[in-house]
Amino acid sequence: MKQQALIDEIATTPLKKHTSVTIETSIKASRQQLLKWVGNKQRFAREIISYFPTDYGTYFEPFLGSGAVWGALEPAKALVSDAFAPLVEIWQILQNDPEQLKQWYAERWHRMMAGEKVAGYESIKAAYNTAPNGADLLFLCRACYGGVVRFRKRDGYMSTPCGAHQPMPPTNFANRVDNWHPLTNNATIAHMNYAAAMQMAQAGDIIYCDPPYSFSQTILYGAQSFHLADLFEAIRSCKTRGIRVVLSIDGTKRSGNTICNVSIPDGLFEREVLVNCGHSMLKRFQMDGKTMQDEGVADRLLLTY
Repeated sequence: MKQQALIDEIATTPLKKHTSVTIETSIKASRQQLLKWVGNKQRFAREIISYFPTDYGTYFEPFLGSGAVWGALEPAKALVSDAFAPLVEIWQILQNDPEQLKQWYAERWHRMMAGEKVAGYESIKAAYNTAPNGADLLFLCRACYGGVVRFRKRDGYMSTPCGAHQPMPPTNFANRVDNWHPLTNNATIAHMNYAAAMQMAQAGDIIYCDPPYSFSQTILYGAQSFHLADLFEAIRSCKTRGIRVVLSIDGTKRSGNTICNVSIPDGLFEREVLVNCGHSMLKRFQMDGKTMQDEGVADRLLLTY
């Protein structure tokens, strides 16, 4: 019933007067990141959307994360979603009550800054681990080490320590909330798995998938239950239904001494582009200050059209 309601909402939501998206205009509308998240495409969103078609119906992003590509594209109509409930809660509060989002952040920032920084951070992390929620996660993702939000596979315990940096002041964060909030006016934000979201797309729509990286993110949210073969099948189904899909996936990367190369099914994608992503933040966290030489990352951008 809930999924049908979302389908009906997307089908009946009117598009803006001009449904053809001009990529050059969208590229200029850059937003500073609201959330820190591993795999964040903030620096590369402009390059990614330059490969998108110039017209489409509804934009889908079923692995929402930090929403960087959504924010750069500014689609006239979107369904953005994620299977991680606390993350979706943040985005839904941004949409429905942005002042509450500002308050969530400010309360935790003042609590941490009122005393010893690490102790304050750990108290917020303990509250999150007792009862996972968007309010605590919002602050933790901005205050944790390197923005590497990671969870223990066994029980979902968030384990990332406090970062050395000073989290941005509440006034700065409030400005970012104000900048991001208008984007949500044309979007449906849903808590659902990627397969359900992709099944809702119709001919002429576009889907951007940025799933957990199969080599480096096994300790990150959702990665322990994610199977790339299942995603490929969902993409194949979309392609046969006339839906264009863009996939960001491991390109060239080292995981320890291994060069990561993901095997892609023959005939599924029509084009491939390598997007240089610099150094892996997760590897920087794991290497604890050691040299990042030879730890470069190039995302593989695969297109079904």
